[in-house]
Order: sequence, then structure tokens, then C-alpha cells
Amino acid sequence: MLFRAVWVSWFRSLGVLLVAAVLLALFFPSQSRAWGDNANKLIVNRAIETLPQDVRPFFEGSRGFLLQHVNDPLASAVKTPTERRTQYLVLEKYGRFPFEALPREYKAAVLKFGRAKLEANGLLPWQIGVYSEKLTNAMRGGKWDEARLYAAILANYVAAAHDPFNTTDNNDGRLTGQLGVNDRFGTTLIERYSSFFPMRPNDAMFISDPTDYAFEACLRSHSWLETILFADRNSRRGLNSYTDEYYDRFYNQAAAILIRQLSDASTDVGSFWLTAWKNAGQPQLPR
Repeated sequence: MLFRAVWVSWFRSLGVLLVAAVLLALFFPSQSRAWGDNANKLIVNRAIETLPQDVRPFFEGSRGFLLQHVNDPLASAVKTPTERRTQYLVLEKYGRFPFEALPREYKAAVLKFGRAKLEANGLLPWQIGVYSEKLTNAMRGGKWDEARLYAAILANYVAAAHDPFNTTDNNDGRLTGQLGVNDRFGTTLIERYSSFFPMRPNDAMFISDPTDYAFEACLRSHSWLETILFADRNSRRGLNSYTDEYYDRFYNQAAAILIRQLSDASTDVGSFWLTAWKNAGQPQLPR
């Protein structure tokens, strides 16, 4: 009887865990998203090159630290599933492009949709605004260790806004029968072909409204989704698996978008860093 009771208790516990897993899957989209570790590091490296000489030495000297910590938010999301919501914005939940039903001011969005819906559909552009302010305040206060960490975390979120699959409910291709297209686009293509990427980020610029700019970045990313999905389907035509031939085809058809998004992400990361420094009163930076 004791043995039977133990097994009944174990199966009940297993049932609770399965229900919890299902609820997490429903309310928090898959953690698997396009930009891999290499993409974020590539973006950080190129972002430093976009900066003017007034601020570049600080970031040059912090390059190793930034590369070490740029993926910290992804690690946090693995340990704490609720943190995933800061990595995406499911735009389709708010109507049709350009999704004007969604207020860009957070309090107005909460008032209209409620906090629970916003958190379920992602908080990415607002998270960018939060860390832009954190970096500004750290620089203003001369807290340079904090500034380096916030710069790395901000870079992660800004990069995420340039990943088209972070802006859609079809984040891993499952809704169109293209499971894993996000990894094929933003991880495997980079691992295979990044040495050939002609990335040309522009010079960093001042951003007047960081949160609003983050929304615009998400919209631009979202606009590329159908083209990427079509390229993936077209590249697989006549093949039974994702072979070298598939990846060569996919690269030829989707590389221009990928390189543009990585280049724009690099420009924007540098621009957010520069903006934080300017908003902090342009303090003297340690070298």
C-alpha cells in the first residue's frame, strides 16, 4: 500500500509539472529565437566602430567585458522563464501593420490592454527604454562598472529588436510548418557565412526618444518576415533535408536581409550608447 501511495503521489506531481510546462509554453513563447551568441558578439564588435572618438576609447577598453556579458539576458531567460518576455514583442496581437493600436507609452499601454496581456505578448521596446535610462544614470553618476554592464545588456536588447523572429508569434516557424527557421536564419547562416558578410554600419547618432525608436526597429524587423519565410521554403524545394545545398540557396536569397539587420543593429547599439552618454551630460569617460 505504501508503494502504491508513493507512485500515486509521484504521478500527481508529474501531472502538475506537465500542466505548468504547458502553461509556460502558452504564455511565454519559445526561448529559441534567431540571434545566436555569435550574432550578438558580432553586433557589439561592429557597434564600437560606429562611435565618435569622444566615447570610443571607453568602449574599446571595455570590449572584452561587453562581449562576455552581452548574452547575460539570454542566460537569465533560461533560468527564469518569465524573463523571456523582455526579449520579444508579438506584434500580431495588436492588429495589423503598423500596429497603431498599441500605445508606445507604457502606462498608456497598460491602461488600454492590462499588464497581463502586455507581459504575455512581450516587453522588448520598453525594456530597451529602461536600460537606456539605466545606462544614462550610471554614466551621470560616474558608476563605470555599472555602466559597462548596462551597456552590454542594452546591446543585447537592441540587437533583439533587429531579429525579425522576435516580433512575431511565429517565432520558430511552427505556424507555417517551417520549424527552426529562426535558428537557420540567425544562427546557422551566421556560423557558416559570417566571414563573407560585407557589414557596413553607419556612424552612431543621437536618438531623441529611445523607446519610440525601439518600436520603430521592431516594426522594420517585422516587415522582413514574409520574405525570409518565402526564402526558406524556396530553398528547401526538391530537398529532403537541410543540406549544404539548402544553406547555399538560403544564404543567396536571405543574406541581404540578414546583413542589413546585423548592420542596422550595430549602428543602433552604438547610437543607444552615444545617446546615453549625451543624455548624461557628456561626462569624461575613463579609458
